[in-house]
Amino acid sequence: MSALPTTYTKALTTEQTATLRSILASQGFEFQTKPYCLYAAVKGKLNLSVYEKGPKVVIQGKETTDFVTMVLEPQVLGKAELGYEEENHPDHYAPHLGVDESGKGDFFGPLVIAGVYVDAEVARSLTAEGIMDSKRISSDSRIATLAKVIQSTPGIAYEVITIGPSKYNQLYEKFGNLNRLLAWGHATVIENLLTKRPHCPRALSDQFADPAVLKKALKERGRGIELVQRTKAESDPAVAAASILARHAFVTWLDKKSEEMQVELLKGASEQVKVNARRLVSERGSSALRDCAKMHFRTAAEVLPD
Repeated sequence: MSALPTTYTKALTTEQTATLRSILASQGFEFQTKPYCLYAAVKGKLNLSVYEKGPKVVIQGKETTDFVTMVLEPQVLGKAELGYEEENHPDHYAPHLGVDESGKGDFFGPLVIAGVYVDAEVARSLTAEGIMDSKRISSDSRIATLAKVIQSTPGIAYEVITIGPSKYNQLYEKFGNLNRLLAWGHATVIENLLTKRPHCPRALSDQFADPAVLKKALKERGRGIELVQRTKAESDPAVAAASILARHAFVTWLDKKSEEMQVELLKGASEQVKVNARRLVSERGSSALRDCAKMHFRTAAEVLPD
């Protein structure tokens, strides 16, 4: 029997966030103010945060399961889902690979592609631990914690490929566009995972391009697997776990390189990223940028107009 979840995340409508707030008030929850939250509330060992983005609710604590099944689902959502995941999403629990990437939209840092194999027991364990898409987790320390949980899950197999900026820039010139480079990376991860789980029948990834591009990039082992690409694939536990491993590897690389270069290599492609890139060039020369950044970004032309 799998452990009861102590973390639960669920998207809400605007109306549902208002309903939930009323229920919490009537049950004596103490409201708090948190960054990026519409509201947060605590009672005993149960904590709830309702985030603006989504909106969504994150519930944490030993009483999570009781609150979800006795309050959230019947009084707010109007349907029972917790404990019925296998009935509602049987494909999540069938043996398969999930693939995801990190760093694609970040000027600094590598492109990281990760893959995770799950079967029913692994999927149950990941779900119980609150494994979710890394884009929904704002804390790097939380990403690191969950990455350790994933890596130590019995029965799991995973693969992480980190393509540093120097290699990334070479590959981008070779492939000519990002989708082909991504397809090559995804295909490589799938091939490597199939050496560990050769009888896996299916691979799932988010849809980033024409599926034919990825199918064409698959190697000998990968050509025999059913390839599924769909939007919002991160709802699948294997893809969610892959997204966390990829993000953790990306953040770890960025932190280490920032320390080495003595310039903070920020995520994204903001104005502050450009400021730091110009500082890097002024202190270490233009060649240093190629070792830290993706040179096909418009940001590179703005930092190095010549």
